[in-house]
Amino acid sequence: MNNKRTAYSSLQEFISRLEREDELLRIKAPVSPILEITEIADRAIKRGGRALLFENVTGYDAPVLINAYGSARRMSLALGVEDTGEIADDIQQLISLSPPQRLREKLSILARLFEFTKFPPKIINPKTPPCQEVVLTKDKIDLDRIPILQCWPMDGGRFITFPAVFTKSLQTGRRNVGMYRMQVYDERTTGMHWHIHKDGASNYHEYKEAGKRMPAAAVIGTDPAVTFAATAPMPQGIDEMLLAGFIRKKNVELVRCKTIDLEVPATAEYVLEGYVDLEETRIEGPFGDHTGYYSEKAPYPVFHLTAVTHRRNPVYFTTIVGKPPMEDCFMVEATSKIFLPLLRTQHPEIVDLDLPQEGTFHNCSIISIKKRYPYQARKLMSALWGTGQMSFSKMLLITDDNLDIRDHNLVMRYLLDNFDPDQDLFQTEGVLDVLDHSADQPLYGSKLGLDLTLRLPGELKQRRKHKQRRVPPINSLVEGIPCITGAYIPFPDTRWKLLVVSIKKERPHQAREVAEAVWKNDRHSGIDIILVLDDCQNLQDNSYVAWKMFNNVNPNKDLMFYRNNRIAIDVTKKCKAEGYDRDWPAEIGMDDKTVAKIDKLWSKLGIE
Repeated sequence: MNNKRTAYSSLQEFISRLEREDELLRIKAPVSPILEITEIADRAIKRGGRALLFENVTGYDAPVLINAYGSARRMSLALGVEDTGEIADDIQQLISLSPPQRLREKLSILARLFEFTKFPPKIINPKTPPCQEVVLTKDKIDLDRIPILQCWPMDGGRFITFPAVFTKSLQTGRRNVGMYRMQVYDERTTGMHWHIHKDGASNYHEYKEAGKRMPAAAVIGTDPAVTFAATAPMPQGIDEMLLAGFIRKKNVELVRCKTIDLEVPATAEYVLEGYVDLEETRIEGPFGDHTGYYSEKAPYPVFHLTAVTHRRNPVYFTTIVGKPPMEDCFMVEATSKIFLPLLRTQHPEIVDLDLPQEGTFHNCSIISIKKRYPYQARKLMSALWGTGQMSFSKMLLITDDNLDIRDHNLVMRYLLDNFDPDQDLFQTEGVLDVLDHSADQPLYGSKLGLDLTLRLPGELKQRRKHKQRRVPPINSLVEGIPCITGAYIPFPDTRWKLLVVSIKKERPHQAREVAEAVWKNDRHSGIDIILVLDDCQNLQDNSYVAWKMFNNVNPNKDLMFYRNNRIAIDVTKKCKAEGYDRDWPAEIGMDDKTVAKIDKLWSKLGIE
């Protein structure tokens, strides 16, 4: 087990490391936290740029750090390793322990188990810990003094997006640390946006049943291992601070809060102490979310501040989410790699797992397996749809282990060369992430499994080999269909031909009409699958098309099957006349005024 690990004592120590590694850019130009930082950071992230430290935030003294985790290299630096796979290797060693046969083996196993447990969080009692150098209570509490961002134009307000929220179970006293966005309502109250499946929400219901007020602390700007642990899919009841200590190879030091019975990291930049009122909810949102769409308004619990404590010269640490790629994509990539060994303990056939950024984490998972028996891929699909956070996956694609599932173009080509709609599709229903807007109702809807594994004896049929055919001229396919605004064949040399079209949608079920009109023009039966998108200019961007499809498709309704194994997929915005009774969310995008202002400022920022 690797003991050589960089353990940062604080966020500011990590900032210093980023600067030494030329991974940090200091922005000295005056910039507003209202939309402007978002527009700059979004451009920087999508260019593969460095972490940004805004030192001159209009109206505030504290600087703002963003995009600190926005690359695979910075994610590794954050966790103190050369590659995040090293942490996965440590976990794999722990869960691969065999029953010892000899004394020497017993001592070796004890040493390895001790490696995991010797870094528990440690409560300390210094006179003035860094996170409490300044203590504000009662009328001195004012969230308006912190440079909290409004990220996107249609957001319901300013949101704290990177808080590690500390709570504890009323029944067991066990600590939980999760990451939940917090909308600022006024100088002393915020929303607490925890989803129903989160441990924080579970603790909340314990207090609600007991009729007691729930203490909570939102910690902003911790050392990177603590921030990462707050986002990790830990089993219920396991202390995230134990994971942080295991990653750092060093205990996380905690201090008691000033006004509530909780402990928080001693070196944090800001700590918001308070309580959640169990009888009060308030409308939270909308919010430009990691799906690339605005999540809808909904009632959530309200967090009341009883104190704000912070360092003497704090840094406000934040992130933005939106259309991928974004900073959180690199966090999820590290998470899927680090926790893969734990997933394998339940499903040992899994070789690798990839969560494409276009799937925004819950809409698509690609998994390779070592297949040993018939229908193993379908068994795994059913099992994963009942496993932890994998249960929220809307689409699962299972391949054999000889395919590089991280090469998405390769996966797509393999699919279009080997796919058999009669045999390979598996549809079911189940729980969905609350952010999935394509389903008929929140939290529940249809799911799609795609089995691309080789057939073994005992499976009913071998795949039929699809004949190679020539690609028809695109002009002939779209002739006489005036609503089509663009068309593209992304993989013309594969056996199954895919056509992507965009339309100016004017009426319900128009995607079906367009697909049927294209096939009427397709006299040589050259096109097998048609994706129909709303009018856009990005049809030749495979990543954009995939993002649209994963977000906007309800498999049960939007996959339309025709004779000769033809499939049309409706990726357009749905309406009530199509049986969609919810409000379709707006796509995230910056307003023209902010874009124009940053255009003028861009050359002065020094961003490559």
